[in-house]
Amino acid sequence: MGWQTIVAGLAEAFRLIISLDKTVLEITVRSLYTAILATLLASIVGLPLSIFITMKEFPGKRGLKFFFNSMVGIPTVTLGLFLYSLFSRSGPLGTLSLLYTVRGVSVGQAILILPIMVTFIVSAIESKDQELRDLVRTLGASEYETSIAVVREAYSGVSLALVSSFNRAFAELGIATMLGANISGITRVLTTAIALETSKGELGLSFALSFILLFVVLALNYFINWLQGGSS
Repeated sequence: MGWQTIVAGLAEAFRLIISLDKTVLEITVRSLYTAILATLLASIVGLPLSIFITMKEFPGKRGLKFFFNSMVGIPTVTLGLFLYSLFSRSGPLGTLSLLYTVRGVSVGQAILILPIMVTFIVSAIESKDQELRDLVRTLGASEYETSIAVVREAYSGVSLALVSSFNRAFAELGIATMLGANISGITRVLTTAIALETSKGELGLSFALSFILLFVVLALNYFINWLQGGSS
């Protein structure tokens, strides 16, 4: 692959982005929707679970924290294979019809990012002094009110957990491929489209989609850094 091919691909990429190409927009919107839904699903479970882990003492607490810490680095292909076997027509969850759907990809991504979310939020809450929790309790706050107060104090770390989880889902390839099958107009997202178009030699579209992927990730990282800077 020569420089001329790369330059031509970059030029085509900018043309597709500037002209708001229909295919590029469709894939981008679907990718955003899938990652946002995955983050919401993971938050519904991850946020209360993280609060419970940090605010309560119970048998197996250290083991549970170790489990989530370990699962942060789980290979996506391994998780994708396990979920595929669950969601397939002959699998235990086949009746839910999640395989080869955006919903199925989002559920898979939510499971993938849940350990990231829990690990980051637990770390953020635990970084707050135990005296803060005791102080809130002595002021007559309930356990729920104490939890809300601690989460507010740790909002910078919590927001970092949410953004990091979204970025992981947004840039994920293995699960999106295995559960979504990269079906055009149905489950094709940025990462799977980039892999497909690159294999076909369509560098223009691949570059365009890659630039959008990088822009979203960098923009969110800039936003969270700005939040953390404002809170310091």
